[in-house]
Amino acid sequence: MSGGLLVAGTTSDAGKSVLTAGICRWLHRQGVKVAPFKAQNMSNNSAVVVGPDGRGGEIGRAQAMQAAACGLAPDLRFNPVLLKPGSDHASQVVLLGEAVDTVTAGNYRELRPRLAGTAFAALAELRAAYDVVICEGAGSPAEVNLRAGDYVNMGLARHAGLPTIVVGDIDRGGVFASMFGTVALLDPADQALIAGFVINKFRGDLGLLQPGLDMLHRVTGRPTYGVLPWELDLWLDAEDSLAYGRVLGRPGAPYGTDWLDVAVIRLPRISNATDVEALATEPGVRVRLTVEPAELAAADLVVLPGSKSTVADLAWLRETGLADAVLAHAAAGKPLLGICGGFQMLARAIHDPVESRQGSVPGLGLLPIEITFDPRKTVRQSTGTAAGDVPVRGYEIHHGYVSATEPALPPLLHHADGSAEGALVGAVHGTHWHGAFESDGFRRRFLTEVARLAGRTGFRVAPDTAFAAARERTLDLLGDLVEEHLDTAALWRLIESGAPAGLPFIPPGAPPA
Repeated sequence: MSGGLLVAGTTSDAGKSVLTAGICRWLHRQGVKVAPFKAQNMSNNSAVVVGPDGRGGEIGRAQAMQAAACGLAPDLRFNPVLLKPGSDHASQVVLLGEAVDTVTAGNYRELRPRLAGTAFAALAELRAAYDVVICEGAGSPAEVNLRAGDYVNMGLARHAGLPTIVVGDIDRGGVFASMFGTVALLDPADQALIAGFVINKFRGDLGLLQPGLDMLHRVTGRPTYGVLPWELDLWLDAEDSLAYGRVLGRPGAPYGTDWLDVAVIRLPRISNATDVEALATEPGVRVRLTVEPAELAAADLVVLPGSKSTVADLAWLRETGLADAVLAHAAAGKPLLGICGGFQMLARAIHDPVESRQGSVPGLGLLPIEITFDPRKTVRQSTGTAAGDVPVRGYEIHHGYVSATEPALPPLLHHADGSAEGALVGAVHGTHWHGAFESDGFRRRFLTEVARLAGRTGFRVAPDTAFAAARERTLDLLGDLVEEHLDTAALWRLIESGAPAGLPFIPPGAPPA
């Protein structure tokens, strides 16, 4: 068979990514050879995949998570088009893992046929290689201003004949109106592929919800395949930092007597915010995202995360007073960490003729290095050690590189070939590596040093926290939710046979696309 399904949503962050991953994990448990797919993703949270030519390429972080749910290594075809916003008006285009262009509203129409063709070809290859492909839409299929030329939502469903389910977040309110309106704004051919609905993030008595589900069925002629409950433990591998609340996850009680407070600056163009998720899995470590200078004063560790626009986000730090708060934190001898773009901001100077095209600008001056941007993008997986013997794995995605440094500057890490990576000056740490804290030994060593520098003498790292196991628990939880709360027999019929014939048309509908 070559089955497929499209998971669409009433809005962004309705639950498409987690539902797709849950369905993938459910099918994988049944012994089905299943793969995920998202034709186009707009996100600065990406993962590095080694392509067939041995070079590193990027896909959306959510698709890497969905691949793990399928028991697969990530594949560039799982997310053939990735748009990485660098400003409010332009995004870098990553096509089958490689940065190829910059897209704006002005030139997107010109690029779209090429992007669509690449996406359609990737899906065809996957459907030939796997029993089932579970596809994730983007935003909402009812964004009628974008329907012409769409290849991510109903344009993809129509092209590939995919039955479609629509997921809505009831926690936002108005879920029944948004479900009905999503269908009613589509043209007849699109509506014919919308098979039914899934409610996400429900809290309370399901009996109180049932009259609404019954009415939705009556007015649309389509069933609700299930209601997923609110689940606090679903926070790892967020597609966007906006999916986080102020505090990541649910911090466990400390293993020792002291807590560690970690403040992560939520940059306007933050990228790979998932770097700090591993810290948040540790008992006694409270990780919070903030844009308030005053909140840095009480933090034991301040993190400057990655950025898709280093120079612009550095200017924002200065405009908001956060730069002064970072400098005061460092002057007090308290731990500071810069990752990728955040590492670059710590430099004495940044020379950028590529990303911002602003030439040379002063950095925060906390590390004796200079950063220069190169048109060639470094995208690779990395391995090495810290403190001489602690193994570390990570990945790199950056245009900037260290172009000048003091000869005696101690590195934070070493690459596998022995070359230096990052910098460590007093309590100021910096690295280009993403994902390093997923290495359990390195994370424990780092947090132990942070606690020492911050004077948290009662903090102890737990000896048994395993990040990979935490991620697997999340994927298993998603599979459990699908098995326990959705009509999996009905989902299987959709995957195997397509959308039911004779689904009613809901007026007014859009003109045919």
